[in-house]
Amino acid sequence: MDVRQVAAGKLDRLREVPQALNRLQRGIEKESLRVACDGMLSSTPHPRALGSPLTHPQITTDFSEAQLELITGVHDSPEGCLEELADVHRYVYANIGDELLWPASMPCMLPAAEDIPLGQYGSSNVGKSKTVYRRGLANRYGAVMQTISGIHYNFSAPDALFEALDCNTVQARTETYFGLIRNFRRYTWLLIYLFGASPSICRTFATEQASHLETFDKGSLYLPNATSLRMGPLGYQSDAQRELHMSYNSLEEYAATMRTALTRSFPAYEAIGTKDAQGEYQQLNTTLIQIENEFYGAIRPKNPAQSGERPLTALTNRGVAYVEVRCLDLNPFLRLGIDDVQIRFIDTFLLYCMLSDSPPDSPEESKQMHSNQVRVVQNGRDPDLVLDIGETALNMRTFGKALLDACEPVAAALDEAGQTHHYSDALAIQRAKLEDAERTPSARMLALMRQQEMPYFRFAMNQAISHKGYFEEHPLLDGPLDAFVARARQSHERQAEIEAADTAEFDTYLEQYLALP
Repeated sequence: MDVRQVAAGKLDRLREVPQALNRLQRGIEKESLRVACDGMLSSTPHPRALGSPLTHPQITTDFSEAQLELITGVHDSPEGCLEELADVHRYVYANIGDELLWPASMPCMLPAAEDIPLGQYGSSNVGKSKTVYRRGLANRYGAVMQTISGIHYNFSAPDALFEALDCNTVQARTETYFGLIRNFRRYTWLLIYLFGASPSICRTFATEQASHLETFDKGSLYLPNATSLRMGPLGYQSDAQRELHMSYNSLEEYAATMRTALTRSFPAYEAIGTKDAQGEYQQLNTTLIQIENEFYGAIRPKNPAQSGERPLTALTNRGVAYVEVRCLDLNPFLRLGIDDVQIRFIDTFLLYCMLSDSPPDSPEESKQMHSNQVRVVQNGRDPDLVLDIGETALNMRTFGKALLDACEPVAAALDEAGQTHHYSDALAIQRAKLEDAERTPSARMLALMRQQEMPYFRFAMNQAISHKGYFEEHPLLDGPLDAFVARARQSHERQAEIEAADTAEFDTYLEQYLALP
C-alpha cells in the first residue's frame, strides 16, 4: 500500500526540542453568508459598524457584499485561535440586526444571479479593482457558484522545527513546504471524507452541474453517499484551469506555471471582453486566471504580500511562509464551523505530510488525484468505494486507516511535547469515522433531515437560529467590545486615507498592478 512514511529520524529530532512541536502556528478565515430572517440572501450593504471590508484586519467580505469573511490572527494554540474567532462572531452578531449567519457551505435561498450583490470596497483604485475582480468571477463561473462558503486554515511551522530539521535557509524551508503540499494533494480526499458537510443543496442553487443529483425532497437535492458537494463539480471547479498542470515540485516550477496562467489569454474570456460597450470593466483581464487568488486548489503556498505587491512576487522573493488549506466545509453543527478536535487532527495531518517522503508530482498523478477527489465527494460513504493509487486500486477506507496509522506517531509526539492526550484523542475520533460512516458530518446531516422530515434549507435555518441565539446570550465583555468598535472606526479612517492618496487613473493603476516583473 502506497502510504508515505515519516522520514527516519525526523520525529526523534523534533522530540528533543518540544517547542518545535508546541508552537505550531495556525489561523482561520471563515466565510459565512449574511441572510435575512426568512433565509434569503441579504440584500443590505455591509454593515458600517463592522468596519471597512477593505482595511479591517478581522472582518471583510469575499465574493458578495453579503458574504462575510471572519479572520483570526496567528495563534500557537487551537484554543487561542477559536477564542478569537468566537469574539469576532460575537461582535458580528451584535451588529447585523435580525440577520443570521448561514452555518453551512452550500448557500441559502438565492435571488436571481444578477441580483447577488458584488462586494464593494470604496472608490480607491484598489477598492475598485476588488469589485471588478469579483465581476470577472461572476462572468466566468456564475455568481451562484461564488456564494459557496468554506473555512481556510492557515498553517506554519515555528523556526525551532526547521532548525531541528536543519532547514535553516529560505530555500530549504520552501522545499519542505512544497513537499507538504504534494503529499497533502495526494491525500486531500481523506479530509473531504472526514469533514465534508455538504451532501445536500437547496434547489435554488441547482445549476446544470447539478443534473447528476437525486431528489431528497421537494426542496432539496443530494447524493446518498456524498460528503462534500462543495469540493466537486458543483463547487469551485474550473475546466479551463484543469487543462493546466500546476506543478508543486519546486517554487520555480510553481511560479512558472502560475505565470503562464496569469499571462495566457483564454478564448472564452476573450469573448467576454475586458470592458463592455459602455466602457465598464467586466473583468480585470482575459487571461486564464485574472489574479493568483482565482486559481482553485485545495491548498496554496503563501507569503504575506506587501502593499501593492503581487502574491506571486511575494512568494518568489521571500519563499513560502505558510500554507493555506482550502478544502474544509463549514460544519453546521458547530457554532464556529470548526472545533479544537478538527484543528488538532489537521495539525497532525499537515505535520505528517511535511515529515513524510514526498516524491515529485506529475500531470498523470494530478489527474488521478482529481478523479479520486470526485469519487469521495460524490460517493465517499460507500464502504466499497475504490481509489486509484498509482497502478493499484485500493478500498478507500482501508487506505484511510493506513494513513491514520501513519499519523499516529506524529500525534503521539505532539502529545508528548504538550504533555497532553488531545492529539491522539482527535486521531481516534477520525478513526471512528472511518469505521462507521454514520459518524461523519455529512451522514449526520442527512440522518437528521430524514428523521425530522425537513429539507436542507430548514435544517440549516434551524442551526443558524440556534447559533445566533447562543452568541446573543454570550455577548462580548465591555473591554473587547470597545476594542472592536475602535478597530472598525480605524478601518474606515484608513479607507478614507487610501482614497485620498489616489492620484493615478484606474486604467493606469490596473496596468501597473497586473504587470508581472
